[in-house]
Amino acid sequence: MNIEEKVNSEIKTAMLAKDAKRLESLRGIKSVVLLLKTSPEGLTEDSVNKALQKEVKKRKESAEIYKSQNRPDLEEVELFQASVLEEYLPKQMGEAEIKAELVKIVASVGASGPGDLGKVMGAASKVFAGKADNKIVSALVKELLG
Repeated sequence: MNIEEKVNSEIKTAMLAKDAKRLESLRGIKSVVLLLKTSPEGLTEDSVNKALQKEVKKRKESAEIYKSQNRPDLEEVELFQASVLEEYLPKQMGEAEIKAELVKIVASVGASGPGDLGKVMGAASKVFAGKADNKIVSALVKELLG
């Protein structure tokens, strides 16, 4: 079952359950999928993951803004939508897993100091594509090289 079929099935389930919050989130995912189908990139697993990660990031940034403006009602909606979107993404790696993999990457690239950050991040971005947040990866690389 591809992502489009899965989302359509989940939308039907949410409609039957009268779960309006989840339905809104699922329709957002469907919108992303439909846009990818018509894009030159096409509907691939990689393109869907990238697009959904971008949407999750938007939701989390919006939630932070709402939090700073003392709007917990809107913050809650954004965080809920982000959690629904994350269900369709591959499992994110934990910090310990990322660090262990980064040690291997640093050794294979031959990085020795902060000047080699670009080399390590280039290799890491390929390894962690869709599996880890680049902010966390970047912070851990700086820690390892610093």
